[in-house]
Order: sequence, then C-alpha cells, then structure tokens
Amino acid sequence: MPAGPPEARRPGLRLAGQSLPMQASDPKAGVRLDKWLWAARFFKTRSLAAEEIARGRVLANGQVAKASREVRTGDTLALRQGTVARTVIVLGVSASRGPAPVAQALYQETAESIAAREAAALAHRLSPEPASAIEAGRPTKRDRRQLADWNRWSASVDSD
Repeated sequence: MPAGPPEARRPGLRLAGQSLPMQASDPKAGVRLDKWLWAARFFKTRSLAAEEIARGRVLANGQVAKASREVRTGDTLALRQGTVARTVIVLGVSASRGPAPVAQALYQETAESIAAREAAALAHRLSPEPASAIEAGRPTKRDRRQLADWNRWSASVDSD
C-alpha cells in the first residue's frame, strides 16, 4: 500500500477549498456540446441534453448543432428549455459538473435574451387563466338527467 495521507491515494477526491477545473489550459481546446450543456446545468442529464440537441432546439453560432460539436470559449449558443428561449455566450469550458456558482461562471446570457425572457414571463403572468372562462364545470348527474329529459320531450310539433 502506498505511503502518505489517504487523500493522496484517491485521485478523484478533492480537498475542501480546491476548485473544480473550469477552463482548459489550451484556449482552442473544446468539449462536446452535450457534455458542456450538462456541466453548465442547462439540463439535468447528459442524455436529456443530447435529446434536445437532436431535436434541433440548440443552435451553435447560428447553425443547428450536433451533440458531438466542440464548444469553445466565445461561442454563442441559442437553446430552448421548455418554453424558455435563451442565448448565451460561452465564457469557460468544463467537462465536469460542479456546483451551481461554478456552472453559472461558464456562460453569460445576452441582454436581449434576458429582456425577451422577462417580457415572456410578464406576458404569462398578465394573461388570463384559461380555466377561469369556464363558468360551470362538468355537469352533475342531476344536470345530465334534466338534459336527457329536455332532449326526450323537445320534439318539434308539426303544423299539419
């Protein structure tokens, strides 16, 4: 067994105070798009990120992207999370998922994207609830019987 503290024997273990690797040492180095979206916490799993990319909901520099595309610092990504559309600029590259503050440091959302998202949220808040237009819900048993009686006795009278 190697000598030294237990932390030195486990390469994947980080000590308190150590930071996660945020950027690669080579500025031209990149990481797969699906892995970056997962690491930046846009999607909960990498397979969800790959699925959204396959559906064409993620654009990289204005072009439809594939999951294997390399993301580099300075790239512009346009993506949809449900009904929310976002446009972000990549500030850092990371292949490992870390805490939320580290993930938020990997990108910057554009001012237009923030304004559009806030306008959509305001429109959603101010729009009327569709269910409030329904005055009465589903008919009760009594209502159905009254309707059936009315339909049964509402035969037209011929004027012969």
